[in-house]
Amino acid sequence: MKQILQNLKNGKTEIIEVPCPIGKAGHLLIQTSVSLVSAGTERMLVEFGHANLIQKARQQPDKVRMVLDKIRSDGLLPTLEAVFNKLGQPLPLGYCNVGHVIDIDKGVSEFQVGDRIASNGPHAEVVCVPKNLCAKIPAGVSDEAAAFTVIGAVGLQGVRLLKPAFGETIVVIGLGLIGLIAVQILRANGCRVIGFDYDQTKVDIAGKLGIIAVNPAEGTDQVRFVEEQTRGIGADAVLITASAKGNEIISQSARMSRKRGRIVLIGVVGLDISRAEFYEKELSFQVSCSYGPGRYDDNYELKGQDYPVAFVRWTEKRNFEAILSAIESGQLDVESLITEQVPLSEYGRIYENISGSSSIASLLVYEGNVDASPVITVTERSFTKGEGVIAIVGAGNFTSATLIPALKPLDAQLKYIVSAGGISSTTLAERAGIACAATDYKQVLEDDEVDLIIITTRHDLHASMVIESLEAGKNVFVEKPLCLNQDKLNEIEALYNSQFTIHNSQLPLLMVGFNRRFAPLARKMKELLGVGVVNIVATMNAGEVPAGSWVHDLAVGGGRIIGEACHFIDLYTYLTGSRVAAVCMNAMGQSPEENTDNASILLRYENGSNAVINYFANGNKAYSKERVEVHSQGRSLVMDNWRTLRGFGFKGFSKLKKKQDKGHIEQFRLLIDRIKNGGEALIPFEEIVNTTRASFAAIKSLKQGRWVEVN
Repeated sequence: MKQILQNLKNGKTEIIEVPCPIGKAGHLLIQTSVSLVSAGTERMLVEFGHANLIQKARQQPDKVRMVLDKIRSDGLLPTLEAVFNKLGQPLPLGYCNVGHVIDIDKGVSEFQVGDRIASNGPHAEVVCVPKNLCAKIPAGVSDEAAAFTVIGAVGLQGVRLLKPAFGETIVVIGLGLIGLIAVQILRANGCRVIGFDYDQTKVDIAGKLGIIAVNPAEGTDQVRFVEEQTRGIGADAVLITASAKGNEIISQSARMSRKRGRIVLIGVVGLDISRAEFYEKELSFQVSCSYGPGRYDDNYELKGQDYPVAFVRWTEKRNFEAILSAIESGQLDVESLITEQVPLSEYGRIYENISGSSSIASLLVYEGNVDASPVITVTERSFTKGEGVIAIVGAGNFTSATLIPALKPLDAQLKYIVSAGGISSTTLAERAGIACAATDYKQVLEDDEVDLIIITTRHDLHASMVIESLEAGKNVFVEKPLCLNQDKLNEIEALYNSQFTIHNSQLPLLMVGFNRRFAPLARKMKELLGVGVVNIVATMNAGEVPAGSWVHDLAVGGGRIIGEACHFIDLYTYLTGSRVAAVCMNAMGQSPEENTDNASILLRYENGSNAVINYFANGNKAYSKERVEVHSQGRSLVMDNWRTLRGFGFKGFSKLKKKQDKGHIEQFRLLIDRIKNGGEALIPFEEIVNTTRASFAAIKSLKQGRWVEVN
């Protein structure tokens, strides 16, 4: 199928072929008929893409600080690779989609196949959208009019925050598409509306909608004009829908407001607010968040958990429905705002001049014939079973920034890459020379040529994908963790052991991405230590992850101890040559019922070794991310950030310095060799299970406040 993307590296807006998305729980699969181009939002993305690196940096100074911190901790080249990798990931354009339902998955009861739907889906022939971001289109509303639903909800939410009252005078600054919709909503609320814009075409349209519309370019002083129109009182409220870099608009809004007036921002303007201007009038100011309550709340948007109507009357979905109702009743006229309707194949007519366009609303019209295949061929290649043919399931940051660069020097036989939406898999397939991009990993399991499945999805999918891949007879590499709970671990153990009984030496390999043990400095540490009991202390300066991230969701990410600290549990197992016997974990300022990313884990090994993992998220980003100290037999080793290793008390060794290497390339080199030539598992299955159990035991220890035996 076809989809429009914005390349942030070179600024190109292009239409590409991507595999069709597949349905998933709580979502609708929709075939698009019409989508609306949001000139304001999409113009900003296009202009950002065209900007050079210095201009991009000036627009995002907070990101520049993060880059500088990473350079100090990881070095220049790894940082540059990460930056260019991020810029190389294109963005889907569009969020005003109309089409009909072609598939419904479990968890959806209020829609049926064939329903016409307005959603925030992108510019693509088929979209997969959560049910709470969809609204059924009334019979009396055309597809073209319904395409205004989502952007109309943006204007509606801003108006709701203004809390307009009948008879009030409201100023709308910016008469673009959102502004023209907002003035109609305000009029429907019985308000007197004054609108300002420097585009005379938009001013003329606004005037026809029954408001007082003014072009300041003609010499009108906006503040004095409002004072004259309100007999010196000032505007009751100001809605800003304009886009500008300076602070003049926010200052004008304050000066034209009455005492205790309200100002709501939908657009993007400078926000250096004058305290005096706001203080003297006791003004209120609020930024409107997109379509309304529920926006950016994963529980609402992705998991389909609605807010009770008695407590949250207007969610984003109910705002969608309100806009459709207003269009149907004639209170909201949107079809007169349509500037042009362009076939999808001629999308360039809109985007080539989007920065200088005076268009109000441009519609993309889709043809009915769609290639709905979940697999597309990107590069024609031939493969032979047994030669280490690989399918990658998951196309996120780890895959693009770490996995594919690690596989590149190994001349790996990459046949598939799979992602849920199809964009990232197609982009990475083109960049890395992977033969096929897909959205349905189960089709990959049916390909006899595939020898190895590499799983890099979100953590909650690991266990089921590992089980299905093993059942399909595939060798499996899963990026840590193996699974999120003991029940899933029991299932994997039972399956693995039963397959061993059935297949004996032909058992498929199962490996977890504990790459640290394959790092050159880890190998050197093991060589220097030899055999014996050791004390180990490691600090993981992991950095803060936002509280709303999926990583912290125990059902999805499992938390950072299970999801990340397991790396060092395995590293300790490698260095000690023993397995974990018991675990005790303490956390900083956390309730025992909560997971945490600021914790100290004490591990007792079967051979008597003692180890501590300090996993902290509250350190400085310029400090080393990972540091390991090992003490044994009057000797000490200190490894810093996988770049330097210092030895104390070792004959003939004092220091080793290398380019940062966490072992990914060596891990995959050895794994591919095992797939091709056979041999023992790189990490014994018993050690993988022990490490996984130890991570579960750490959480149990925190909750129960005691040591927990692992086996």
